[in-house]
Amino acid sequence: MIEVERLHPLQGTHGSVGDFERWDEIFDIIFCNHYSEAKKIFSGGKHTTFALHIKMKMMHCKLSVNINKIATLRNARGGNLPDVIKAAADLELFGAEGITVHPRPDERHIRYDDVRRLKEVVRTEFNIEGYPSESFLQLVEGVNPQQVTLVPDAPDVLTSNAGWDAVKHGQFLGDTVARLKEKGMRVSLFMDTDLRQIDAAAATGAHRIELYTERYAAHYAQDATGAVSDYATAGRHAGACGLGVNAGHDLSLENLRFLLEAVPEIVEVSIGHALISDALYYGLQNTVQMYKHEIRLARFREK
Repeated sequence: MIEVERLHPLQGTHGSVGDFERWDEIFDIIFCNHYSEAKKIFSGGKHTTFALHIKMKMMHCKLSVNINKIATLRNARGGNLPDVIKAAADLELFGAEGITVHPRPDERHIRYDDVRRLKEVVRTEFNIEGYPSESFLQLVEGVNPQQVTLVPDAPDVLTSNAGWDAVKHGQFLGDTVARLKEKGMRVSLFMDTDLRQIDAAAATGAHRIELYTERYAAHYAQDATGAVSDYATAGRHAGACGLGVNAGHDLSLENLRFLLEAVPEIVEVSIGHALISDALYYGLQNTVQMYKHEIRLARFREK
């Protein structure tokens, strides 16, 4: 069992909640690496202030907006319309709790220079996704975002289409994770729901996994319960392994709530294509709030 008192130098577990940013920092330490142990903190009916805060945070799920599609639109005509940097800042004002980018070698949407400029304006969580080539690793080491999500994309792939084979690439991933952790970055691995692969992901030393949700989204309309079953199992297993759980790919207003209800371990979703598409009809500010509304309905409504 983790010793909570050691994580907060100013007050014990029964103290009043003062600086919530500090409490959030403590939560990240506990929850992202010790999910099963975090649950024990408020079990047995002992709802201390600290325990209640952790309970609320465990129920919450952050919305990180992937802005690649905004960059794609800009690049279609050249120039700087729409302004990717301003869009990121506005998204945060509209309620986004993180900004995600996935720079690729051909820079067909987000460019390496965009990433460097975004670091200066993002005030929430900056999440950079990508295949861990040497050029990518040097980029993130220079930018030092809060989170790096490693994906097994080939250079010419249109969009991410599979999780890591962490069994086969365990040594490579372990070395890469260690390199990024040394710089103070949280590391997440893009993974399918195979439990053996999740075990291997945990063995790399990564803080989190991001569940690749394309298969869930593709089958949601036909059989939502069947589509989510493997993800619920994977979420529980990842939590038991000490991994935090993110999720992303083809999540939308239609399928987000059901996923979050079924997989309570998910603490962050990264959504880009559907959200930016919805914004064409509803506006960017309204769309962000619509997605956050779905998250609140999933996690905080009375069952």
